[in-house]
Amino acid sequence: MNLPRRVLAEWLGSLLLAAAVIGSGIMAERLAGGNAAIALLANTGTTAAVIAVLIAVFAPISGAHFNPAVTLVMAVRRGLSASEASWYGLAQVSGCCLGAMLAHAMFELPLLQFSTHIRTGPAQWLAEFVATAGLLLVVLGHRRPQDASWLVAAWIGAAYWFTASTSFANPAISIARSLTDTFSGVRPIDVPAFVGAQLAGAGAAFALSRVLFSAQHTLAKHRSRL
Repeated sequence: MNLPRRVLAEWLGSLLLAAAVIGSGIMAERLAGGNAAIALLANTGTTAAVIAVLIAVFAPISGAHFNPAVTLVMAVRRGLSASEASWYGLAQVSGCCLGAMLAHAMFELPLLQFSTHIRTGPAQWLAEFVATAGLLLVVLGHRRPQDASWLVAAWIGAAYWFTASTSFANPAISIARSLTDTFSGVRPIDVPAFVGAQLAGAGAAFALSRVLFSAQHTLAKHRSRL
């Protein structure tokens, strides 16, 4: 499939993902009456649902990465060339940032904002490492393509609640969420550490996948010959 079409799918999917994450956070905060647990529950459900839909729709076109960490691992595995990965990454970051602005426009907020929501410290960084490592293990370890949408959505939905950072697990989303001073935001100064933890988690998952899933792949090939 031609590269421009794949890049467009990554851009559009990233835009809609960020708009859903940030927009649902705005709506949840407005309706929850100060109850942070209810707001997070609404934000979680929307995010998981949108992830499942977007992967199901766009996976046949681009692979539905919507995440530079996923794209980087795929490039290391030689599933993408360096040039393709660069275009994917550009589309993902720009799409997510425009998605933040789209969410603001839909709720009549200033389009360009900078978050003041503090998210920093070793616990937050560890949470992002775990969330991203788990996400990449799901991406690399699932065996049936039709399972990807619900498996990824389920992991992210669960990780919203068991990680201290509420599971950004995506450098492009992290950048976009620094551009909203709403429920989903993160201070721009906190983003580099988040991205570093996410990339470290992706690297750890890649290393683990070579140990965990190579034998599984060999066994599947052997069975297919029987």
